[in-house]
Amino acid sequence: MGEVREGRRWIEDRRKEALVHHQAPTEASDVRRLPLVEELHGHAVADPYRWLEDAASPETLRWQEIQDQLWLNHTAGLSSRFRLRTGVKNLSAVGSTSAPVWRGDRVFVLRQEATREHPVLFVDDVALLDPQQLDPTGSTTLDSWQPSPDGSLLACQLSSGGTEQASMSVLDVATGEVVDGPIDGCRYSPVAWLPDGKSFYYVRFRQVRRHHLGSADDDQVLPGEASYGLELSADGRWLTISAVRGAANDLWLADLSKGEPPAVIQQGVDAITLMSVGPDGRMYVVTTRDAPTGRICVGDPEAPLVWHDFVPADPEAPLSSLAILDKVVLVGRTRRALGEIVVHDLVTGRRLGEVELPGAGSVGSLTSRPEGGHEAWFSYTDSITPAAIMRYDAGTARTTRWSDPPGAVEGLEAETQQLEYSSADGTVLRMLVIAKPGAGPRPTILYGYGGFGQSLTPTYSAFALAWVEAGGVFVTANLRGGGEGGDAWHRAGTLAGKQKVFDDYIAAAEFLIAGGWTSADQLALCGESNGGLLVGAALTQRPELFAAAVCSAPLLDMVRYELSGLGPSWVPEFGSASDPVAFENLLSYSPYHRVVPGVKYPAVLFTVFGGDTRVDPLHARKMCAALQHATAGQGPILFRLEQDSGHGARSAGKGISLAADMLAFLATETGLSS
Repeated sequence: MGEVREGRRWIEDRRKEALVHHQAPTEASDVRRLPLVEELHGHAVADPYRWLEDAASPETLRWQEIQDQLWLNHTAGLSSRFRLRTGVKNLSAVGSTSAPVWRGDRVFVLRQEATREHPVLFVDDVALLDPQQLDPTGSTTLDSWQPSPDGSLLACQLSSGGTEQASMSVLDVATGEVVDGPIDGCRYSPVAWLPDGKSFYYVRFRQVRRHHLGSADDDQVLPGEASYGLELSADGRWLTISAVRGAANDLWLADLSKGEPPAVIQQGVDAITLMSVGPDGRMYVVTTRDAPTGRICVGDPEAPLVWHDFVPADPEAPLSSLAILDKVVLVGRTRRALGEIVVHDLVTGRRLGEVELPGAGSVGSLTSRPEGGHEAWFSYTDSITPAAIMRYDAGTARTTRWSDPPGAVEGLEAETQQLEYSSADGTVLRMLVIAKPGAGPRPTILYGYGGFGQSLTPTYSAFALAWVEAGGVFVTANLRGGGEGGDAWHRAGTLAGKQKVFDDYIAAAEFLIAGGWTSADQLALCGESNGGLLVGAALTQRPELFAAAVCSAPLLDMVRYELSGLGPSWVPEFGSASDPVAFENLLSYSPYHRVVPGVKYPAVLFTVFGGDTRVDPLHARKMCAALQHATAGQGPILFRLEQDSGHGARSAGKGISLAADMLAFLATETGLSS
């Protein structure tokens, strides 16, 4: 009865929200269209909603008020909203636990329980840092953290309002008191502590610096700005610095015992190369140079320009992680979008066997003690199994369960299948289908990403499983542009090849319809960020294939994407509109520019976040206005703004509400029974 009362209160609260504004909204399709047409590289490019790029203008604010009202009015008719919210909430109650980070005898673990809005950082089972305690509003997130070598200090990065613009502070682990900082400009900065715990290397405003505790001034280590990575050997002698500038990868190695500046190892190489000095004193190099799926080389840090192959590339399984133990090296790979860990001899690199896994799923967070040892830890999850932390003992070659998630879910009936299908050019692709037992077309969500070398591997998702529990089918498509097939697979879906990603996604939709999994009036698209671009491209290129779409934090105006958010850093992925050839390609698929009046577009919900510093909500505003003006379809075009959230982590409550709204919208438009 308590849950029923809670449900009634929740529904009543939502009804009250819908009555906040008393004025009837202006027709969304009647908003102003500029007669703005620019001549770009010989093309006449219209941009009628350029004015919506200014989030603070009175006209944009009024437009946003209209959209808010339209969305609130629409939610009153989403009959499955509360039921799906309850489903997501229950399935999210498993919580999560990270792999351990060891510093001496201390162990640090990030754990989120069902009652907590954010994960809490524990040290030796004692809560050290709880973002909710720091900020009861739930808008502060712990973005990154790194303990000192002896575990007595912790460098932590906190941001608010979803901005991911973190400030770094140093805490005394014993007392929880702040002993240094805050230092601003530390967006997901790597931190490399010196052995004495009195200073560390880090990245501030895209520059590598060395910070001395208690000092207001930092030392700049390298000139220039880039996306930097830092790695310090356990003995504190060798500092490795990697940098990505566009498509170029640079690498330096510094012998801190000699106080010399970092020496250049490679510069301007179009390949991903990472270097570290292991606890055995040997230099390890992981590179895609001449090996698109990645190979491991070894060498002597005293002669860092000389490497030789240690573990060769596996053309069918890209490298994903590496852990160096006393007698063996563990190598994580992704094969057919499924995780595996292979054991190699420390001296020769010879393959010795595989680490036993609980099933066919995903492996992540492969960690070991900085000083080496015979143990390693990793997370394991699959589509219906919440992530647990496993421990591998190289001495016994046994895998055991080290830590379960805080909660549990029982009675899931879902089944998973990995299917193969072909894209328009004959390329063989894979998809993972999750559904209850049964046959016949059903409401289906097709999820995809296809970019930046990011792999979509099986993972427990309350969002997906709530849909499946309600009777739907959830499908994740592995597309070119991702990392499932290595660097070459990623590159195949970038720049001039970006259309191949959209072709792969559309082919997945056609395969599901032809195979009887679903029908065009039951099929929905869903994607976030680069996946939002994917959704926008698919619904403008093949609108007749889909009933609905959720387009979250999307890139949609590809002619002007470089002018906002982190756009300039994405030129290696998409190309620059300043280049005539790249411009032709960008314009050819830019969703905003492909909207045509009179076309029956599917129902679309745009979900955006006011604190998003990666993808500016202007993309969704402009696309929403364009579709509201153009569509001849009966489905709604709606815009959901969450003001104090960003592109990344958010509180559990906000995440559950967002998931429920997205699912309820798609359920209504695809006919999923309530």
